[in-house]
Amino acid sequence: MKPYTTHDLAMAIFTVNRHAKTAPNPKALYTLKKETIYKLLKENRAKKIGLHFTEQPKLSHQHSTLLIQIEDYFFHIPPSKEDFKTVQHLGKIDQHYRNPKTKMSLSYAKKVLYHYLDWKEEKSNPSSKHRRFASYYTPSSLGKMDWPNNKNGFRK
Repeated sequence: MKPYTTHDLAMAIFTVNRHAKTAPNPKALYTLKKETIYKLLKENRAKKIGLHFTEQPKLSHQHSTLLIQIEDYFFHIPPSKEDFKTVQHLGKIDQHYRNPKTKMSLSYAKKVLYHYLDWKEEKSNPSSKHRRFASYYTPSSLGKMDWPNNKNGFRK
């Protein structure tokens, strides 16, 4: 695979982040986003802009997130204790700003980020997934239909 540009990585992070917000189990997607951003920061391909107050305080306690810029995309990640000492606090999040529109599939975005991080992509095993069953029992009527031209229920 080719090396990815910073813009490719920003689009992939955006796609993963957008899907994580509505995923039933978003932890793996948020970890992928966070680790990619940390690596981009180490390589000086991303920069810390400032701290923002979060929109939903946890247990009625206000807390902050760290605003990161990667090209023309902006993301929030949890700040470190050091960030509170070295990064300016910007106050409330500006709700009017939006990242650029991006069209990238989640599967491709994950592939890009896994490759960049040099991680092995987890393959889902369909047989190990929990199957959901209805909370009520519906008996099958398969083979019990009484065809008009056969007393046993089978066609001739």
